[in-house]
Amino acid sequence: MNQSLQSAVKILVVDDETDMEPMIRQKFRRHIREKTFDFEFAFNGVEALEKIVEFPEIGIILSDINMPEMDGLTLLSRLKELNKPGLKTVIISAYGDMDNIRTAMNRGAYDFITKPVNFEDLEVTINKTLAEIVSIRHWLSEHDQLVSLQHDLNISREIQQAILPKEFPPFPDEPNFDIYASMIAAHEVGGDFYDFFLIDKHRLGFVIGDVSGKGISAAIFMAVSRTLIRATGLKGDSVSECMRYVNNLLCKESVSSMFVTVFYGILDTQTGEVEYVNAGHNPPYLLTSGGISKVEMTNGLVLGVSVDFIFQSKKLQMNKGDKLLLFTDGVVEAFNTEESAYSEDRFENFLKENLQLSPEALIKKSFIDVNDFVGNAPQSDDITLLGISYKGK
Repeated sequence: MNQSLQSAVKILVVDDETDMEPMIRQKFRRHIREKTFDFEFAFNGVEALEKIVEFPEIGIILSDINMPEMDGLTLLSRLKELNKPGLKTVIISAYGDMDNIRTAMNRGAYDFITKPVNFEDLEVTINKTLAEIVSIRHWLSEHDQLVSLQHDLNISREIQQAILPKEFPPFPDEPNFDIYASMIAAHEVGGDFYDFFLIDKHRLGFVIGDVSGKGISAAIFMAVSRTLIRATGLKGDSVSECMRYVNNLLCKESVSSMFVTVFYGILDTQTGEVEYVNAGHNPPYLLTSGGISKVEMTNGLVLGVSVDFIFQSKKLQMNKGDKLLLFTDGVVEAFNTEESAYSEDRFENFLKENLQLSPEALIKKSFIDVNDFVGNAPQSDDITLLGISYKGK
């Protein structure tokens, strides 16, 4: 065993026999000199408990059973209350005292040796117990790290959720449109995002995005992408210029070949005209009284890949009562237990059957429909939807 691992664990010998300490020190003098074994001594269970408080690094207790004030069996019961999995007790007792040895093992003793002590056997037992303790302490350390990581992930999830709009209706005094959005992350943190903001009195900017990859790196890239698009969009630049500027920034800052698909549009709330750029994202659906249709693609490349790419924009006209539904691929690529995807066809059929619903009702019902299809299969990707209903002239 590694010497540094051994020396990190103290061994507490608990025995009321006065010759036990000098005998241990004599038999293991080389180990003590080389600092592979480190001993402490106590004469009964009461002193042993005090030593454990004084020296938290104690990992092995070699304890006699019959001692004054507090015997070994009572000590075992008290040690069990401490709930320290990295603390192991080896009972030392006479061979004929098997009833007490059995009781000790039932109370949590890790092993036992018999008197008179065979010190070669004791050394083997100590080394075996040390190996077990080192393994447990490694596990506990890894467990603590996982708990800490989970805590950080939970905080990251709260932060990520906090930067996405959640209050609806967000613009209760705006009579010409209605908007609703929601995201369900597949893991603690996700790479999908949505956002919307009033650029001025008559223009609404809205965006949906999906970052490549998963986990914390995707969540950070998501937050950066969303922040850049909002900050740039609020300046009032055209959708093409906004995507060009954000793309160049992301290309300079991108790591590990990460990229993000984005659909960014600006709705003229007076006329219903939407100018948009699709940067490699799933085309949204336009829902009208006559049915549904996919919004035409633009030449957009995903953001974060090619510097100075020129994004071309297109326009569409929304009439009173029309709805625009944006989504990420986590919707159509949601898999059930039979590994079948929800699919675009199923999604389109669902939309055709629910044309009359408001954006909020449509999106909430969409989540229900996807969940019903998926069943007990684990969610494999983030699912995000954003809907806009035009109520103008």
